[in-house]
Amino acid sequence: FMQDYTQISYPFQKFDFTAIPDFQYGGMEHVGAIDYKASSLFLDEGATQDQKISRSSLIAHETAHMWFGDLVTMQWFNDVWMKEVFANFMADKITQVAVANANYDLKFLVDHLPAAYAVDRTAGANPIRQQLDNLQDAGTLYGNIIYHKAPVMMRQLEQLMGAEAFKAGLQEYLKTYAFNNATWPDLIQILDARTPADLQAWNQVWVNEPGRPVFNYDLQTQNNKITQLQITQKAEDNSDRIWPQFFTITLVYPDQQQKITVNQHARAVTVPAAVGAAVPTFILFNSTGQGYGVFPTSEAVAQGLEHLKNPVARASGYISLYENMLNGRAVNPQALLTIYRAALTREPEELNLKLLTGYLSDIYWRLLKPTDRTALAPELEKELWQALEKNPTPNAKKLLFKTYQSIALTPAAQKQLYQIWEQEQPPAGVKLNEDDYTALAQALALRNYPHSQQLLTQQLARIKNPDRQQRLQFLMPALAPEAAVRDAFFASLQRAQNREKEAWVVTALSYLHHPLRHQTSEKYLPASLNLLEEIQLTGDIFFPYAWLQATLGNYATPTAANTVRTFLQQHPDYNPKLKAKILQAADDLFRAERLVQQ
Repeated sequence: FMQDYTQISYPFQKFDFTAIPDFQYGGMEHVGAIDYKASSLFLDEGATQDQKISRSSLIAHETAHMWFGDLVTMQWFNDVWMKEVFANFMADKITQVAVANANYDLKFLVDHLPAAYAVDRTAGANPIRQQLDNLQDAGTLYGNIIYHKAPVMMRQLEQLMGAEAFKAGLQEYLKTYAFNNATWPDLIQILDARTPADLQAWNQVWVNEPGRPVFNYDLQTQNNKITQLQITQKAEDNSDRIWPQFFTITLVYPDQQQKITVNQHARAVTVPAAVGAAVPTFILFNSTGQGYGVFPTSEAVAQGLEHLKNPVARASGYISLYENMLNGRAVNPQALLTIYRAALTREPEELNLKLLTGYLSDIYWRLLKPTDRTALAPELEKELWQALEKNPTPNAKKLLFKTYQSIALTPAAQKQLYQIWEQEQPPAGVKLNEDDYTALAQALALRNYPHSQQLLTQQLARIKNPDRQQRLQFLMPALAPEAAVRDAFFASLQRAQNREKEAWVVTALSYLHHPLRHQTSEKYLPASLNLLEEIQLTGDIFFPYAWLQATLGNYATPTAANTVRTFLQQHPDYNPKLKAKILQAADDLFRAERLVQQ
């Protein structure tokens, strides 16, 4: 595929791969021999469709790097995002062709938009292309924006130019700079010559500046017919920027739907194609998932999603509801949780089910008061178990079981999980592997299930792989029922040699800072923030943000939020890139603080 698309043969002498246990990356594009995390390549029999597609996408991503990154390399690390966006862009195209039954548009939407929004909605949002004055800060450039917003930008750019003109521009770029260095402006100059659009202005807002637009609309009608539909956008940060883009709206009626492509090239545009149409039951914005921003939604949209046959349209609706909820618009967390619960029982698409279960768990643990969560648990546990039993698809059953495991609070649910673990007898239609049983044991220990340390010791004896044994041994103190043991474990992380297995450390932090442990773990926050500069110097490029996310991501209390604010106030000259990472990771905390108190 890459040879056909680029019109350049594979540019190196060999193409091997190496599988590495507990590799900190999914893959690394070394010339001639790509390194992969072994578990990303070698999936068990119970692997979900999403895991299989992700594996194909990973292989395609690293393969694309042979052209974008290795054949042509950025001139300086401020353009490191270029190799990543092109690898993702090509991987999406390859996966669309290579994987049977892979819904490309749905995979693109679910993979990229929620992850990009998670950073772009924050006060620490960074542009795709960032300034880099010192190479020691290069690791801070990596993150969701270059991996997930940039592919959206590239897709918009391809649509703006036309697919063939865009491809011809990329071919010229690769041939011009083969075995050499190039910058993003070098590419823009090549592309700009192939389109009448003002790419320099387009590039400024999409690539050189952070943030996203918030859309709204005004619908005027007469005699049950649309006389005017105007769509407006404004920057979420209240600046005067606009993001020129294409997206689709769908006018939804009880018996039909009408799709309309919108070219939002200005702050306000009218939609002539809607004039004369009957007034719809509701309008679904971004119904094909290609747009970017916070799109309008409503209770009518929430109630009507189940009647939409297109899974991309449903996914877009789920995402818009969540983003509006976080902004305090359209729906509150409790109401949205009810909407997602209802959708779980009837959503047939696995990728959408994964999206829904993630949102459901997120609201359950972060956006409910503990008393409300405890009151809801018996009902939600029952609903999830019934959904698991009724769903005919093995992969969907496993997703629902994992969600049940995640939210289980009642003694009855915990006992059920224990019996599954003890007897190694999963629910009918669900396949569990060794890692799944280890995760089950860890979930029980987190809930202080009776004799939990003995339970973990038994699981340790079951594990055959020595690397997995070492991992569980490392995590066990973080799961200890005694606060003093957990305190000692956290203190040990202040020594760099105890943070070498970074993926293990992040998992351990997620246990230490789980909502069930907040009463004893919030005291770790000041020391965790104080360690950040050292972690950046001693750790891998993704570790600082992962450290922050695992530390701050599940809190909702004013005291935790004030700890972060106090730290930033006391460090006015803090490294701006690390400050941005703190603001990104703390955004969920700040929003939860506001939403939970309402």
